[in-house]
Amino acid sequence: MDIHYVELFDYYGNLFTDKQKEYFKDYYENNLTLQEIADNNNVSRNAVHKIIKDILQKLDYYEEKLSLYKNKVKIEKLIENIDENLKRQIEELI
Repeated sequence: MDIHYVELFDYYGNLFTDKQKEYFKDYYENNLTLQEIADNNNVSRNAVHKIIKDILQKLDYYEEKLSLYKNKVKIEKLIENIDENLKRQIEELI
């Protein structure tokens, strides 16, 4: 589940504010606890939890509407079955 959201964040991360990006990266990439993030930003643990929860909901919403990650997975499956030269060219594009 966490890896799924990290992958979605790779696609949709630029749609979030700098503070949201910071909290998400601290939690999922830097493995900080909610309390550690709260302490580092002088906010409550509950505020951090709410922001992380909102980000996850938005990531699900964006993927539901835009399907960028889902389409990438489909393309990768198609690539597995094609000529090696063409495969390299397509992989360079994605």
